[in-house]
Amino acid sequence: MVALARSALWIGCSNELNASYAADGYARIRGAAMLATTYGVGELSAINGVMGAKAERSLVFHVVGMPSYQHQRLHKIAHHTLGDGVFGNFVELSAGAACCHAVINPENCVVEMERIIAEARRNHQPAYIVVPSDYALSPVVSADVKPIVLRSNEAALQKAMTIIGERINKAKSIVAFPAFTISRLGLQKEAQKAIEALGCPFVTTLMEKCVFGESHPQFAGMYAGAVSEPKTREIIEGADLVLDLGGVNLNDITTAAYSGQLDLSRFVTVGLNDVRIGNQVIANVRLEDVLSELGKLKPSSAPYNGKPQGLAPVNGRPSDKITMDALYPRYAAFLRAGDTVVLETGSSSLGVTPTILPDGVRVEAQVLWGSIGWATPAAFGVALADPSRRTILITGEGSHQLTANDVGAMGRFGANVIVFVLNNSGYLNERALEENPDWTYNDLAPWNYAELPKALGCEDWYAARVTTLGDLDEAMKAARASKTGAYIEIIGGKMDMPPALAFAHGQLKAMYGDAP
Repeated sequence: MVALARSALWIGCSNELNASYAADGYARIRGAAMLATTYGVGELSAINGVMGAKAERSLVFHVVGMPSYQHQRLHKIAHHTLGDGVFGNFVELSAGAACCHAVINPENCVVEMERIIAEARRNHQPAYIVVPSDYALSPVVSADVKPIVLRSNEAALQKAMTIIGERINKAKSIVAFPAFTISRLGLQKEAQKAIEALGCPFVTTLMEKCVFGESHPQFAGMYAGAVSEPKTREIIEGADLVLDLGGVNLNDITTAAYSGQLDLSRFVTVGLNDVRIGNQVIANVRLEDVLSELGKLKPSSAPYNGKPQGLAPVNGRPSDKITMDALYPRYAAFLRAGDTVVLETGSSSLGVTPTILPDGVRVEAQVLWGSIGWATPAAFGVALADPSRRTILITGEGSHQLTANDVGAMGRFGANVIVFVLNNSGYLNERALEENPDWTYNDLAPWNYAELPKALGCEDWYAARVTTLGDLDEAMKAARASKTGAYIEIIGGKMDMPPALAFAHGQLKAMYGDAP
């Protein structure tokens, strides 16, 4: 049995991998989620999703029921095992996807659970908890253990703030770089207050899309190496001091194939539990406490006041075929305050994130781990986590084929997601990231996507297949008006890609290294 827990409601997903993705999505909104899978076959199917949560700091408690202690002691040959009478074969595998783990028994239950909860919260990463089936019904031995409170060491915090203050006073130009961990920990208000107190500009990568409203006067744009706006690139690459708030992840995607020119010696990085300044690391300092201290500062000069861009104009005639130049501005115009948009890895995320979006839109994407198929069940988890917001899923048909069966779970549990599936005849992202885009392994079975909702039990959903801009505009209106879920299949060009992906296509050596 696979499940995502929501209060007292048991949520069953289509399979364990989907459940791990859904738990990740749920945790991003609610701060934590619980994932329950069966022993061996179930937990191993979920490892990919749990590992992605670890990479991207999403707090998921992965609970697994082992065969009984009695069977373990007698070395019984049981199903879901290797047939060797050994029951610990999978513990280390699943534990590797978590930041901490424990095998629970009645004697250690209280102590171990307090340790696991505190360590998972400290790192904001998954925890793996294993319980033999007979112990699950056994009385717990009490222990005098108090919950662990996460706080900074006061002396370490003051030392860090003194050094940060000195660096701020000496710097002629400062830029703030809020990390994706800000939203994982729910610290958006604290981080915004700190940045406003500093008065400096701030930039984001696509991992932090819409962490604050993009109309904020101090927003200086999205940084993506050489494909950044020139002014944005000048602000961050030329700054005397870069305040990295939360640990920005400068990977090959966020830097557009490592095309940036960032001087890391100018960074002050405030991590979740420490502060790094050059080669000096000050431990036992919590991110939330540093943000609070920064929020007390008084700007020495007038705050940076950029001129934020407005939404891109919607272009094209109703009779035109759908192109990426016309599609992404339409997504931006479609989204509104109160929407949470979940972006699939690839052309979906690379196309939407450079586009200015309305304030009040929340964006979730799995940029670092980049497991295609993540977005569909993650959108299910996101929708369950906050039904007051409308969840919008933007994905491609290649990724969607991996996990589309959870559209049925959306209908079953009333998650009224609006789904956009771009059908461009295969894995466009993979076509772009190799020299020969026409290899047959980038092709797909041609599904009738618009018929999926009905086939999966969502008979009251609005569904459409669109080939022109006029059809798309009408379908978007109908989807927004729908009181249930909606599903729109968009027909696009086989090699029509957003600019960031086209840039990556020309940077293959930088991304993968030179051939020998």
